[in-house]
Amino acid sequence: MTQNLFGGPPPTRLPEEPERSVAEEMAAGTSPADLAARHPAASTAWAALADIAWHRQSVIESYAYARTGYHRGLDALRRSGWKGHGPVPWDHAPNQGFLRALNALSRAASAIGEDDEAARCRDFLDDCDPAARSALA
Repeated sequence: MTQNLFGGPPPTRLPEEPERSVAEEMAAGTSPADLAARHPAASTAWAALADIAWHRQSVIESYAYARTGYHRGLDALRRSGWKGHGPVPWDHAPNQGFLRALNALSRAASAIGEDDEAARCRDFLDDCDPAARSALA
C-alpha cells in the first residue's frame, strides 16, 4: 500500500461494470435513452443524453439529464467510499460518466444564467481532476 503524501483522501475509482459497459453499448449503437431506461444508475447514459439535448439546443432538457447523471454519479461515488471531497480521476474510465455529467451540468447552468451553480460545478470538476475539463473541451 502506498502512502498518500498529500494528506488528503485517496482517489475514488468507481467499480468496473460487471457486464458490457454502458459506454461500450453506446459505441455499438445502443441509444443512450434505451440505456438510461435499462441502467438508470449509469451516469454515462445521462451525460450522453445531456450532450445530445445540448447539441439540439434543448438547454433545459440538457440541464435535467445532466443533473440526473450528476446525482446518480454522486450516489455511486458515495457507495465507493467517497466522503464528499478528494480526487475522482478522469483516466479511470468508470469515473468518466460522472465527470461528463458534471461538466454538462456546468455548461447548461451557465446557459440559463445559473452562474453560481455553473461555477460550483466547474470548481468541483477541477477538484475531482484538473485533467477532466481539458479532456472534455
